[in-house]
Amino acid sequence: MSSKTEVKAPTAQLSGLQLYSRFAFAGAVCCSVTHGFLTPVDVVKTRIQLDPVTYNRGLIGGFKQVVKAEGAGALLTGVGPTFAGYFLQGALKFGGYEFFKQQSINYLGYDTASNYRTAVYLGSSAAAEFFADIALCPLEATRIRLVSQPTYASGLVGGFSKMLTTEGVGAFYAGFGPICFKQIPYTMSKFVVYEKVAEAVYSVFPKKDMSDGLQTATNLGSGLIAGFAAAIVSQPADTMLSKINKTPGAPGEGTTTRLIKIAKELGLKGSYTGIGARLFMVGTLTAFQFAIYGDLKKMLGAVGGVEIGK
Repeated sequence: MSSKTEVKAPTAQLSGLQLYSRFAFAGAVCCSVTHGFLTPVDVVKTRIQLDPVTYNRGLIGGFKQVVKAEGAGALLTGVGPTFAGYFLQGALKFGGYEFFKQQSINYLGYDTASNYRTAVYLGSSAAAEFFADIALCPLEATRIRLVSQPTYASGLVGGFSKMLTTEGVGAFYAGFGPICFKQIPYTMSKFVVYEKVAEAVYSVFPKKDMSDGLQTATNLGSGLIAGFAAAIVSQPADTMLSKINKTPGAPGEGTTTRLIKIAKELGLKGSYTGIGARLFMVGTLTAFQFAIYGDLKKMLGAVGGVEIGK
């Protein structure tokens, strides 16, 4: 009798558009789902930032205040632009991060990129976030206007159209400086802390020996720590972004002038208004983003990325 041993063919390695489109799709899904799900927390956080005198009872108290004054439906204000904006932003952020990381490796060589991987993580995430913010800014401006002025419009299309008609394209990018000042350090912190925490875990428990469930748990834990770090770093700019998009500027008042004025009014303490709500929000969504992103990449067969951690 003869026996045959089955040999599995190796998994095909994707590259180019096939690979990066999968990274982008996984990033779009993980960002839009997590931000959309946490819209109620974002509504309360934004109210605390914009009106700390009224909303002065913390996250739970803020929920109760919004529901009592406007009904439970108010907690979903801005869910449309949140989902759409972060779908685009997530695609460009995660897809761009993987792309720029690979380009850095191609330019520097694998060994050099690995030795200086922190710089590669920081540079790749900064470049990816810059392009992601160009897509996000108009929708984030619309979201903040809807949240800060509940009677402004009935939803994404109405709010977007009204801002475009009454204030012009410039209104969508009035907060581009603050959004870059917020999102670029946020994303740099998010990715580098995630990579470093995950690397520390895998140095003790090798990734190749881990089950899929343990890898997901590692992504969750690493993402949670990364989210806390990112929230603290980017909080002042997040508060300024909410303030500058709350209302139109005065006639002839430039964006820089408005930013300086807002910064003086806030001070350091004021710029961290709502940090409790944001730590909860950002920590939670970042943890689930990396967990969803990691699982989706595997499901989509996006296994061609290069790991440079040791």
